Amino acid sequence: QVQLVESGGGLVQPGGSLRLSCAASGSIFSIYAMGWYRQAPGKERELVAAISIGVGSITNYANSVKGRFTISRDAAKNTVYLEMNSLKPEDTAVYYCNVDGRTRSSTRRDYWGPGTQVTVSS
Repeated sequence: QVQLVESGGGLVQPGGSLRLSCAASGSIFSIYAMGWYRQAPGKERELVAAISIGVGSITNYANSVKGRFTISRDAAKNTVYLEMNSLKPEDTAVYYCNVDGRTRSSTRRDYWGPGTQVTVSS
């Protein structure tokens, strides 16, 4: 069994900052990439940011968050972080942690966290 524990969501004013964390634990054996997706009411789930796990740390950002959000990871802790700055009301969504990985007995697949609410409002 694989567990993804998310934290850091909450309510923040426009222009403020939040830091999301996601830690993978349990039977996870190998992680190839980790990232964050978000889904706002009435909209499709979209990629926010992703990062490869290992030497290189290749990153990918949605155009809407470039220059404002920063993704990072601690491979030794199987943890990914999303530093969100200059937050806007349109950033309001449920944010989901995503892991591209596998257990010792499974093939490569996507794992999903339960989601954490981020609300940007004055």
